[in-house]
Amino acid sequence: MKTCTPPMESVVAELEGTLVKDSDPFSYFMLIAFEASGVIRFSLLLILWPLIRLMDLVGLEEAGLKLTIFVAVAGLRISEIESVARAVLPKFYMDEVDMDAWRIFSKFDKRVVVSKTPRVMVERFVKEHLRVDEVIGIELDVNRFGFATGLVNDVGSVSDRVSKLFGDEKPSLGLGMFDNPSYGSNSFMSLCKEQLHPPFTTKTTIDYLDDHRDIIRPMPVIFHDGRLVKRPTPFIAVLILLWIPIGVVLAIIRMSIGVIFPLWAIPYMTAVFGGCVVVKGKPPPPPSATSNGGVLFVCTHRTLMDPVILSYVLGRRVPAVTYSISRVSEILSPIPTIPLTRDRHVDAEKIKKELERGDLVVCPEGTTCREPFLLRFSALFAELTDRIVPVAMNYRVGFFHATTARGWKGLDPFFFFMNPRPIYEVTFLNQLPAEATCSAGKSPHDVANYVQRLLAATLGFECTNFTRKDKYRLLAGNDGIVDCWRRSGVLDCAIGRVFRGWGEGFNGFDKKEGSLECKVFTSNVETRVCRRLDTMGSPTLVV
Repeated sequence: MKTCTPPMESVVAELEGTLVKDSDPFSYFMLIAFEASGVIRFSLLLILWPLIRLMDLVGLEEAGLKLTIFVAVAGLRISEIESVARAVLPKFYMDEVDMDAWRIFSKFDKRVVVSKTPRVMVERFVKEHLRVDEVIGIELDVNRFGFATGLVNDVGSVSDRVSKLFGDEKPSLGLGMFDNPSYGSNSFMSLCKEQLHPPFTTKTTIDYLDDHRDIIRPMPVIFHDGRLVKRPTPFIAVLILLWIPIGVVLAIIRMSIGVIFPLWAIPYMTAVFGGCVVVKGKPPPPPSATSNGGVLFVCTHRTLMDPVILSYVLGRRVPAVTYSISRVSEILSPIPTIPLTRDRHVDAEKIKKELERGDLVVCPEGTTCREPFLLRFSALFAELTDRIVPVAMNYRVGFFHATTARGWKGLDPFFFFMNPRPIYEVTFLNQLPAEATCSAGKSPHDVANYVQRLLAATLGFECTNFTRKDKYRLLAGNDGIVDCWRRSGVLDCAIGRVFRGWGEGFNGFDKKEGSLECKVFTSNVETRVCRRLDTMGSPTLVV
């Protein structure tokens, strides 16, 4: 083995068991089954797992893999599989990346990944987050109507495809497991000049990193979708299925409590049924009859429940500014909602009038983000009042995410309450001093940036320049704008209304890219988003 290498040329690495720690791809097929189809296919695949495992043990791993693929994807639209691969799988793959293998893999100029799963499932992740040039994997058979048949196309052996890709040259290094039965006698490792096998020890890694080049990290996953919090290994999948009926009953009870009981009693009832709210800092007192209006609570936006939880903590029903929340959420909301129209002047007047009556809650990110990042803050809130109280909101759940970009958003609160022990953390910061507001000559953008940095530092998050448009283009293939029309001077959003706070829509009108119509997404936004993060460094906000 070389102890010091010149600039390296090419590497071929196995994904399962090498770049990704888990050599068994079964849980990723479970994700496809759950997110692209539903609980029935998810359960059927889990029932067949003992048979698939038995086939692996008796040397029929290839047949077991084909059975897994058939059950997971047969009858699904290929576009739906691609959507799950784009929006859901990258987060779970990233959590399993072997950083020792990545450090070696990332030093090469040309990178090729070999996977025993369908190419469509892994291509987006490895190309956008691991910076891979080529992917060699199973090709799904798709009929002329765009549905996966569950069968796989015969595209030749792995070694033949690797050989054809490199031509007369040989890859400089092969990374893979010893005698992987998935590839049989056609392993690509024999084609490589050098071979390395996991586990990758510290000495092995140092030998291949002795050229003093900077180590690059994989592109982080900022936006992701899907309802499942944990990767559904067989054990986790059994727990999820056993919990779902209990969770449904528990969610109905918890949501009923919020609608029926008075606010002062809800914290006590919540604790009885497994919920928990952790409060830090000192909330401001309610506005008095002699006070000149209320304060504006500027919150980070984690779930639909942010303003509701804040009202529970304050002990009073504080109205929340909303944009296109679902009818279900609107009906069940225990607090007043102030719908926006996406007309900057109309919305500004609406917010001012509400602040004259009392306190108000806004979420200037404009949409939720699950990862420890804060999206760009709209600056409109800073123009309307100097009485600004930043509130850092965060939450923890065990089984189900309470947000979605692809699914039915009306179920967001239901999934939140289905979790065994949903926990919310509410941290009140001090009201902004006068010298940090627009009354002291600060620009609204500077105030918005300052509040974003305060909240990010409180939560240990990172500030970004990303917006709702970036999120929805990446996860759903659209701008995240509800198709609306004007009625009596007000935009009446009649379909798909989901709580997204209020922010980024205003920015669309500030810049020349705003529109009241849904836009068609055609460019590779994931690449653009990743490149923006890669070149951003410590981002400063420019709204």
